[in-house]
Amino acid sequence: MEILQEAAAFEEIKMGNMSTSERVEASREAKRLILAINQIYIETKEPALMDLMKRITEKKKRIDIRLKGRPSSTV
Repeated sequence: MEILQEAAAFEEIKMGNMSTSERVEASREAKRLILAINQIYIETKEPALMDLMKRITEKKKRIDIRLKGRPSSTV
């Protein structure tokens, strides 16, 4: 399963010193990986796949926050 190898490689990516275009690319790659792993999870129901998706989703959230900025809390 090469998608799991790609996911493991994605988890090892360092986020420091990434340009905006690299962050956009990483966000898109994370989305692709999450959707692909989800398809496998639907068939197998392995808990390890769910954990992997959660870790990648958290990394994607951090990348997206850096891209879009934190929401302002002015009320």
